[in-house]
Order: sequence, then C-alpha cells, then structure tokens
Amino acid sequence: MPESHLRRRTVMVTAALVPGAAALTGCKDDPAASGTQGTKGAVNGTTTSPGPAATPTADPAVVAALSAAATQVTQLSQLYATSSRKFPALRAQLAAGAKYHVSHLAKLQETAGVTAQPAKAAAPPTTQAVALSTIAKQEKAAATAHVAAAATLSGAPARLLAEIAASESQLSSTLAPAKTKGAAS
Repeated sequence: MPESHLRRRTVMVTAALVPGAAALTGCKDDPAASGTQGTKGAVNGTTTSPGPAATPTADPAVVAALSAAATQVTQLSQLYATSSRKFPALRAQLAAGAKYHVSHLAKLQETAGVTAQPAKAAAPPTTQAVALSTIAKQEKAAATAHVAAAATLSGAPARLLAEIAASESQLSSTLAPAKTKGAAS
C-alpha cells in the first residue's frame, strides 16, 4: 500500500511542476534573439543599452527577486545551522540541505547588486521532530515563493529560481516527519 501511495504523490507533484517547467524551457538567454536591446533575458538578468559603449546593468526586478530569494535561503541556512547545533543527531540528515543552500546563495549573489538581508533570529526548535517539521515547512514556503518569482522573470534568473525551488521542494518532502507526509496526501 505505501508503494502505491508514493506513486500517487509522485504523479501529483510531477503534474503540478511540469507545466511550470515546460513554460521555463521556452526562456532564452540570448538578448539578440528577441530582436530588441534592453530587454530581460541576458545572463544574470542584465540588460544592455543601445550603442557601441553599452555596459550591462542589472535589471532592478531581477535584483529584487534574487535578493528576496537570497534572504530566504539565508534564513533557511540559519535554521539548518541552529537545528544542527541543538540536535547533533540530525547533523548528517541536514548536511546535504545546508550544503545546497550555501551553493544556492553563492549562485544568487553572482548577479550584481544581489544582497541577502540579515535573517531574524528565530526561536530554536524544541525537539528533533519539531526541527525537521519546521525546516520542511520553511522549505516548502520558500519553494512556493521562488516558483512565483521565477514566473515573473525570464532566462537565467528564472531558471535559477526554478532550480532552487525544485531543490527546496525535494528537501521539504524528504525532511517532513512521516506523520506529516501521510497527512499531506
């Protein structure tokens, strides 16, 4: 029975994510492909001005979206660190997610002007189960926010946010306690 339950969940998650992924595959990084200069779509969300001495500048909408994502990733990283310190038995389980978020933050900050706001110090979880549940919920919320932000962008910034969202969604489902997983279906 659990095997069919897992298949149904996989089908439901795939059905929910495939339309968004299909939409993002149409994004182009080549600003020349659109036939206009000064449009979104260049690598790292830069735009160019017409003229021979054009200097790339970061699109404010891209910088804002990536900065918001960087702030969320920073908050998740701090939650992972707090939980790992308080519950050493969880360190191995949380190590991969913590590593991914460090990598995500580095990729987000490759775009000029992207900064992460300092995370608010949250109360540390009281038990291991609460820690895992809290992280899973935060991962899911961040994934939802990043998918929404990706839908408003194009090119490399949209794909970066979609990739981060996919990672967060996967982390959310693997870290959620068993009783939460069953209740979600």
